[in-house]
Amino acid sequence: MPAKPKKFKSSPKRYHPKGLTILYEDHDILVIDKSSGLLTMGNEKESVNTAHYLLNDYVKKGNSKSKKRVYIVHRLDRDTSGVLIFAKSEQTKRFLQDNWSDFTKTYHTVVVGTLSKKEDTLSSYLVENSIHKVYSTNNPDEGKLAKTKYKVIKENSDFSLLEIELLTGRKNQIRVHLADKGCPIAGDYVYGQKTKGVRRLLLHASKLSCTHPETKQQMNFEAPLPKEFERLMK
Repeated sequence: MPAKPKKFKSSPKRYHPKGLTILYEDHDILVIDKSSGLLTMGNEKESVNTAHYLLNDYVKKGNSKSKKRVYIVHRLDRDTSGVLIFAKSEQTKRFLQDNWSDFTKTYHTVVVGTLSKKEDTLSSYLVENSIHKVYSTNNPDEGKLAKTKYKVIKENSDFSLLEIELLTGRKNQIRVHLADKGCPIAGDYVYGQKTKGVRRLLLHASKLSCTHPETKQQMNFEAPLPKEFERLMK
């Protein structure tokens, strides 16, 4: 019988960072619900207001000399909210990344308009241009294969709520594939256009099912849909 994760005492609440909610924590992994607008990791313009920096500070429990830290396993775009997992060791990071393609990643999104097919798998080869914008091509020699499975959950006269299963992990693939179908994600001013009354990209990493690196048990993590999704779908 697989071992259960050891009992773990998390950092005191005064160290809990703003901009994210801790969904689960043990000695090996740390799973959060990241808010829209928060970077996963630092870039040339921002190094402090990131999930990675805030969680490193959190695991140190106020001890600046502590060697404890978290390791980035995967990323969510700044404007995408939802489930994000970090490792607490290099070994755990390698295990999660080596098995990443076997895990199930579920997203929810609100798109502008309605889709003729209520369930489908979208496929294309994705290329990134010189200004870092991704686009589809049918030429396998130019791009990397991307597959996105969607199912319409709810729709009204203006918007549709979709459940997305990410079958590959290409940059911006959900945004590009839905824009290609003429139904860009609400709030996506890069691949669509500004949407009246929408102040953020309505893309949310809602569920992650993975194998625990130590116990090898399947673990399921879920982040509830943000209120903006429900408001548009009323």
